[in-house]
Amino acid sequence: MTSRAEYCVLACAEAWRGDGEVLASPMGLIPALGARLARRTFAPDLLMTDGEALLVGPDGAPEGWLPYRRHLAMVTGGRRHVMMGAAQIDRFGNQNISCIGDWERPARQLLGVRGAPVNTLNNPTSYWVPRHSRRVFVEQVDMVSGVGHDRAAAAGPSAMRYHRIPRVVSNLGVFDFATPDRTMRLVSLHPGVTVEEVTAATSFPLAMPDDPPLTREPTPAELRLIHEVIDPEGLREREVGA
Repeated sequence: MTSRAEYCVLACAEAWRGDGEVLASPMGLIPALGARLARRTFAPDLLMTDGEALLVGPDGAPEGWLPYRRHLAMVTGGRRHVMMGAAQIDRFGNQNISCIGDWERPARQLLGVRGAPVNTLNNPTSYWVPRHSRRVFVEQVDMVSGVGHDRAAAAGPSAMRYHRIPRVVSNLGVFDFATPDRTMRLVSLHPGVTVEEVTAATSFPLAMPDDPPLTREPTPAELRLIHEVIDPEGLREREVGA
């Protein structure tokens, strides 16, 4: 039986489908497992990095050299697809990893803005949320770290050149922004999840089809890769909230 964590790995992998030869930058365990699964199956042209100066294969073996100058050229030219986390995300895809509460006196200090503005304006950025809740899927983020569709559009054509949010994956389902007003839409539910669960855990109305489909089943070959090659220790099960 496929576990919720395995559906999440597969859904993260699907975020890179059709990207071609871009630098995959997964941040976190489940996105990393997804990128490795994509590279080993339907996205063989993905470039993967060790996070420093090497391009690596799906087994971690070096494949090439990636100096920082070249890395930045890929970032600013839309040739990287990042999958980041989000402490908060709103209906337009604005993301917060900086602080919770008022900027002048926050209730919680988080990572800080870091590279999120550059990521979101200069290359495709997807998001992974291991525990879907109203505290994460909020009406309005407390601090904009990653730029959403509304703010990118307001900034003008130059901000929209490479701005794209292909996917948001959570432990409940898969989401995108393929709506006329570029607000979040439910793409699929993970098996065992109901529409009512998703709407109750989201602080804003979601666009959705009348009968949302289920996240696709992994193939036997994909499950074998997850179990035997990519994550034989089963670390995926520790990260995903049921």
